[in-house]
Amino acid sequence: MDWYTLGNMITRIRIGQKASTPGFSRTVIRRPDGLFWVGGIWSGQVVQLRDFLFSDIWTIYDDEETEQWLEFRTKVEQKEREMIENQFEDLRN
Repeated sequence: MDWYTLGNMITRIRIGQKASTPGFSRTVIRRPDGLFWVGGIWSGQVVQLRDFLFSDIWTIYDDEETEQWLEFRTKVEQKEREMIENQFEDLRN
């Protein structure tokens, strides 16, 4: 199992994947429209980066809910890749 700091988790999590802190005290899911809380009082709300999150360690995983997002994952990752390539090409010219 790989553990990530907040910044690393944000760069590695893919559409449909969840990330949790030890003991599942905090769990988030990446959807096509952002990173959202799963469970707890903030369930369904967009994650706001606050100081307390920077000291957490996270693990990323797929679960039974992941399958519904696989179609979106491929499309979003392709679009992200194209946008990065286009920006790179613009900077080179």
